[in-house]
Amino acid sequence: GLVLLVIGCPCALGLATPTAIMVGTGAAARRGILIKDAEALETAHAVKMVVFDKTGTLTEGRPELLSYLPATGDKSDFLAAAASLQAGSEHPLARAVVEAAATSGLALATSSRVKTSPGRGIEGLINGRDLRLGSGRWMSELGVDLNSLAQAADDEQRQGRTVSWMADVTSAPPRLVGMLSFGDALKPSAAKAVAALQAAGIRTALVTGDNRGSANAAASQLGISEVRPEVLPEGKATIVGEFQQGGVRVAMVGDGINDAPAMA
Repeated sequence: GLVLLVIGCPCALGLATPTAIMVGTGAAARRGILIKDAEALETAHAVKMVVFDKTGTLTEGRPELLSYLPATGDKSDFLAAAASLQAGSEHPLARAVVEAAATSGLALATSSRVKTSPGRGIEGLINGRDLRLGSGRWMSELGVDLNSLAQAADDEQRQGRTVSWMADVTSAPPRLVGMLSFGDALKPSAAKAVAALQAAGIRTALVTGDNRGSANAAASQLGISEVRPEVLPEGKATIVGEFQQGGVRVAMVGDGINDAPAMA
């Protein structure tokens, strides 16, 4: 059989192998899957666990601003400030806020000293106010009291929504400005993909920077039991390392710069 084929025509087999790899990687690329090299393709069969990011990986990555609530003051002023701070950002949540402000016909102010903190949020100056907008974890690090809107946030998160917070840190103590709630639908193919992996005996896990409520809601719909929420980019790499203990081959599936350390 194969032995006779190799002896009789070794060159053909030598040509067939790289050709098959080239065709395979090309077919994968047409489906949005980029394969680093032949070795990666050859070792993929040994994967025993797949770790997923959430936003943009299992979800559509086109979040919509569903609600926003200021701690005090006018809702329109709060939305305008949030949009002004994020006007130059390409983050999906930022785009959703800017689009909502445009739909409402709100004028945006000029922002300065804008800086993004991966896994946390964005900061900048608007009309002399030093603002921070991002995750609840970041607000805790800044010492912002979220109690006035905590119940409203819990209600949103139980519905699987992502909550972002804005704070004014111009003077001490930092002051809560408001919260924003986003919805992002799961991809129609996500549940089927997870089920196929599990049917093949491959463990699945969800590791995300999103809040616990939103992460658990998505995992429940997809049938994923292992969930690690509110994880910073560098933390994802640490968790993947934990999963790899004992020689387990782990694949990480993500779509953004926040996933790069774990995917490396």
